[in-house]
Amino acid sequence: MASVNKVILVGNCGRDPEVRYLPSGQAVANVSVATSSRRKDKNSGEMIEDTQWHRVTFYDRLAEIAGEYVKKGRPIYVEGRLKYGVYTDKTTGVEKNTVDIIATELQLLGGREGMGNPGGGGGDEGGGYSRPAAPRQAAPAPQRQAPAPAPARGGFDDMDDDIPF
Repeated sequence: MASVNKVILVGNCGRDPEVRYLPSGQAVANVSVATSSRRKDKNSGEMIEDTQWHRVTFYDRLAEIAGEYVKKGRPIYVEGRLKYGVYTDKTTGVEKNTVDIIATELQLLGGREGMGNPGGGGGDEGGGYSRPAAPRQAAPAPQRQAPAPAPARGGFDDMDDDIPF
C-alpha cells in the first residue's frame, strides 16, 4: 500500500533564510513561514486571527535559490514533506519534539520588487522552483480540434460525452 507525506504552505516568511553548507558541499537553507486563519469567537463575536509558524528546510539548488530570492515578509508557496525529530534541550535537559518541512518546491508569490530585474520584463508574477527530478521523456500530445459548442438546453443534455479523464 502506498503512503503520502505531503505539505502545501502558502504564507509569509518570518525572517531571511539562513544558508549554510555541509562538509559535503550540500547547501541547506532554513526559513520560518507564517500561515494565518481567521475565525469568529463564539462568546464575544469578534474575529480572532490564529497564526501558525512552520520551520522549512531547503536543500541543494533549492536552498541556494531560497537564499537569493526569499526575503522576510515575502509571500511564498512551498511544497514538501513532514519530518519529525527529537532533541534534548541543553539548558534544561528535557527532550523536545520538532516538526520540520523538507521543501521540494518553492514558488515566489507577489510582485517582482527587489528581484534584480530593472526592466521589469515580461513573464508571470513570481517564479517557481523545484528540486530536480529524474529526467523523463515527454511525448508530444496530439492536437485535437475542440467540437463546436451545442446550443444550451439545460440539464445534462449539453454535456460533452468525450471527457478526457
